Amino acid sequence: MDQTQGRQSICFQRAPHIVATSSVVGKKEGEGPLGGVFSVVSQDDLFGEDCWEKAESEMQREALTLAMQNAGIQREKIRYLYGGDLLGQLIATSFGLESFEIPLFGIYGACSTCGEALALAAMTVAGNYGDYTAAVTSSHFASAEKQFRFPLAYGNQRPLSSTWTVTGSGAFILGKSGGHVRVTGITVGKVVDYGVQDSMNMGACMAPAASSTIAGHFQDFENGPLEYDKIITGDLGYVGQEILIDLLKKEGYDISQKHMDCGIEIYDRERQDTHSGGSGCGCSATVLSALILPKLEKGIWKRVLFVPTGALMSPVSFNEGQSVPGIAHGIVLEHC
Repeated sequence: MDQTQGRQSICFQRAPHIVATSSVVGKKEGEGPLGGVFSVVSQDDLFGEDCWEKAESEMQREALTLAMQNAGIQREKIRYLYGGDLLGQLIATSFGLESFEIPLFGIYGACSTCGEALALAAMTVAGNYGDYTAAVTSSHFASAEKQFRFPLAYGNQRPLSSTWTVTGSGAFILGKSGGHVRVTGITVGKVVDYGVQDSMNMGACMAPAASSTIAGHFQDFENGPLEYDKIITGDLGYVGQEILIDLLKKEGYDISQKHMDCGIEIYDRERQDTHSGGSGCGCSATVLSALILPKLEKGIWKRVLFVPTGALMSPVSFNEGQSVPGIAHGIVLEHC
């Protein structure tokens, strides 16, 4: 049974369901526009731990535990777990999820990791390789700043194009049935590099990749923006949003009336001083869990193209003067 669609997509014949989900966020995220809809809002960004990296692991632990409770299943029922974060060698994931003893695929797609995890988890269920799978991603403002930019105590200035890394973790349980939202298709993104070298302008780095994936999705499925209630990117922010809309107009697609960005939704940039918006693996994951999926479950939206975006940089590549390539993965979510 061939489920491939076009050049880079898959259309599932038996679409997997998102059975349950959860979102765990920090204090700043709880003070934003979506503060009332997250599963857990912690007032302690250390989450009871003694360092930022351990705090991020604890977020993943809490998110997966809560998602399994919401699904009403034990960890033994989950065949495979797909998890990732922004830290070197995925230490937030490996230390955070080790106690569950679920077979783990550690994955890295920068801030697009949520999309990558969901795509692989959906493929596993649709391919009949397991009844249940799980996808977990996270990011933490302090651990990301420490690894990719400057220690917090340095107090460096942030340009208006910069984004604020979300302290948060989202977890998703996928199964063959039992949910009100299905993953009906995916479009796997390609690495796209426009030569941007500014690590304080992630939106400009990632927008070309988002444009490539969205245009590729429309071509593979032979449809367009009108087929979707919303087209939602992960963390392009205000700067990246403008670039994305312009790039797609050049390809013949106008998404200006359909587009939404998780990084724009999660913070009030005027009141919270977050400049271009939110970013990080936890940005798209927590907004998907707390805002997007509930609207789909209730039938407010019938069909959404969810496109988490990632900037594929590392401290080494940045310090060596290399550009920041981007990647984005498309997930088709439908009410059922």
